[in-house]
Amino acid sequence: MARSAHSPGRRPMNEALPLKRHYVNKEPFDPGVTEPMGAENEDFYRASSWRLVWWKFRRHKVAVAAAFVLLAFYLLIPFVEVIAPYNQTKRNGDFIYAPPQPVHLMHEGRFVGPFVYPYKFTFDLESFRRVYTTDTSKPQPIRFLCRGDYYEFWGLVTSNIHLFCPPEDGTLFLLGTDRLGRDVFSRIIYGARISLTIGIVGIAVSFALGLFFGGLAGYLGGWVDHAIQRLIEILRSLPELPLWLALSAALPANWSPILVFFGITIILGLLDWPGLARAVRSKLLSLREEDFVKAAELMGASKQRIIARHLIPNFMSHLIASATLAIPSMILGETALSFLGLGLRPPVTSWGVLLNEAQNLAAVQLHPWLLFPILPVVIVVLAFNFMGDGLRDAADPYH
Repeated sequence: MARSAHSPGRRPMNEALPLKRHYVNKEPFDPGVTEPMGAENEDFYRASSWRLVWWKFRRHKVAVAAAFVLLAFYLLIPFVEVIAPYNQTKRNGDFIYAPPQPVHLMHEGRFVGPFVYPYKFTFDLESFRRVYTTDTSKPQPIRFLCRGDYYEFWGLVTSNIHLFCPPEDGTLFLLGTDRLGRDVFSRIIYGARISLTIGIVGIAVSFALGLFFGGLAGYLGGWVDHAIQRLIEILRSLPELPLWLALSAALPANWSPILVFFGITIILGLLDWPGLARAVRSKLLSLREEDFVKAAELMGASKQRIIARHLIPNFMSHLIASATLAIPSMILGETALSFLGLGLRPPVTSWGVLLNEAQNLAAVQLHPWLLFPILPVVIVVLAFNFMGDGLRDAADPYH
């Protein structure tokens, strides 16, 4: 295209472009000698598949933030007794259905530090309700690294040291209290241990079953594949929630809370493995014809070794992403069953058990803070979904 001569910095049409000189190595080609590469390229080409997945996952900012949120929740599990200001069974009879106490820093224009104002209540004879008022003349500082209610740490050591405690001769109800005067915030902290653990244990059961049946169907094929596929279709055709309800109701009522916990976990795992098994089957069908599989067969490797050492590790990153996306369904399943009264039962404390107390519409209308246990459920489920999306994108070789 012609360029205007009046335009500054533009070359006239009749002026020849300078020829670029290309580097040509005149040395004879030696296949044993490679050209030197930069440090960055060398790290990239020598990196394992797991490192490549980590590098791609690290660029997904939302997934990384979600991973840190989940890490904070799971680091909380071993130390719930220390973090919770009250014991989960501690009753405050004088403060039934007390509203949340806000934390303040300033009192009458001066900085005091974290403190709360004490509650006073009167009984309304017309509505038969306790009416709580705040006494703003007496700020009560919150204590940190203090001694409070006794507990058994990991069931081994008896202690009463807490991260923070109520003021001396005062109360600290960050999220209010329930019908028995128990601190809702402390019970949510205790409930995290069960609700978060049941998802990990349940997905471990589902993961093992999915790998086993999916590996057999994908590698052996034939009648084994047809039988497993028909079993999967039967399980997936059953309505999920009624099946959960039926199996949960079949658990004996005289079982201990620990047995009920493992029973619910096994039920959730047994009903969630078909999706993972189909993913494993489809991957094995595409990989079993590869050259490295044929080489392992010619060398005399057994079917179990080929599946465990050669096939499954080649798509383990995809399985981890799938399992991460399946954990929220486990948590929601336990929450739904406990909310309906067919899952975990008191004295076990989980987020579903806490929401079970909010079934009464009148109680929710008068005491909306009883719905606060739904907040950690929403946060954890969203965090797992965001992190699972990031892992899935990072594990996709074509992304």
